[in-house]
Amino acid sequence: MPVLMIFYAGEGFTAHESLLLKSCYSLAIVLFEVPSGIVADLWGRRRTLVLGSILGTVGFAVYSLCNGFWAYMIAELTLGVGMSFVSGADSAMIYDTLLAHGREAEYAKFEGRNFSVGNFAEALAGLAGGALATISLEVPFYVQTLVAATAIPAALTLDEPPSPTLQRPPRQRLRATLNALSFALIDNSALRWNVVYSSILGCATLAMAWVYPLRLAHFGYSELHIGVVHTVLNLLLGAATLFAYRIEQRLGPQRTVWLSTLTLTGAFVLAGMSDNQWFIVVLTLFYLCRAVATPVLKDYVNRMTTSDIRATVLSVRSLIIRGLFVIIGPAFGLATDWLSLPTAFILLGIAFLVATLSLISLFLAALE
Repeated sequence: MPVLMIFYAGEGFTAHESLLLKSCYSLAIVLFEVPSGIVADLWGRRRTLVLGSILGTVGFAVYSLCNGFWAYMIAELTLGVGMSFVSGADSAMIYDTLLAHGREAEYAKFEGRNFSVGNFAEALAGLAGGALATISLEVPFYVQTLVAATAIPAALTLDEPPSPTLQRPPRQRLRATLNALSFALIDNSALRWNVVYSSILGCATLAMAWVYPLRLAHFGYSELHIGVVHTVLNLLLGAATLFAYRIEQRLGPQRTVWLSTLTLTGAFVLAGMSDNQWFIVVLTLFYLCRAVATPVLKDYVNRMTTSDIRATVLSVRSLIIRGLFVIIGPAFGLATDWLSLPTAFILLGIAFLVATLSLISLFLAALE
């Protein structure tokens, strides 16, 4: 992740072309996110996670063995489909496993731990990736393919939590899932606004993760130094996430939502206006806020849904996040190519701020 945009630049791609490739990844998720969530609810979380892990490995293998814009597009599409089968199913599996043991109230804590461990791993990966990139910008892809392959046996070791949905005939499962999904996202306005609002902030965290290395490269950071920054940020993210549920309990939903909204959106504007030193400060604040917002917003969604459609609803949230990025990614690239990188940051921050402030009252009302 910290060196991918630099890799694209080395291949001769413009900022628009680079972010267009990442938008293809998000487009694949948009197309398959809800079907994959339905598959997870009907076919089982474990099988869905195994399939997603296989596709993820294939996607990185394509990157390792092929070259050129169209080959990378195929790789991104494959990775996107693979991720669509993982996202939603993983969180649903955690929640339903806790539910089976009567511990669903602890979801935010366990999702926070899961998110934290992932970010500690990503921190080490950022440092390793930056170091490997000093050898060659292709080497991180070879190692990443091997790392991705370890997800396959890991998924195979999981135990499927009990689900009354899986005990029904397939046609009844599908009909019940579609009916429940329609109720949850059309008739249930509280859940609908919860999903939409948290998706916008989710897109903000996704966008920052992909574009901040461009700003660091603009300041003259090398691949190794960008990897070091990526590592430090994810170590902070992993550590802070462990305390996310306690922070939310201390602040309460209203103050947590307002603080997350203003920090995550305002950081883009400040990032565009900052010099080198202040940019690092802004990034640090952004990642600390992200550590709280990500597991807490997922927990809000889980509280309002039921096990038979949980993976599907979480997949809808991911679909909206990726759908927004399909538009925002190339637009950011065009703004960078036509105007400037700092201006692109400021414009994106304003867009996120306007979108969240226009919906925040509906979201807060849904939490009451």
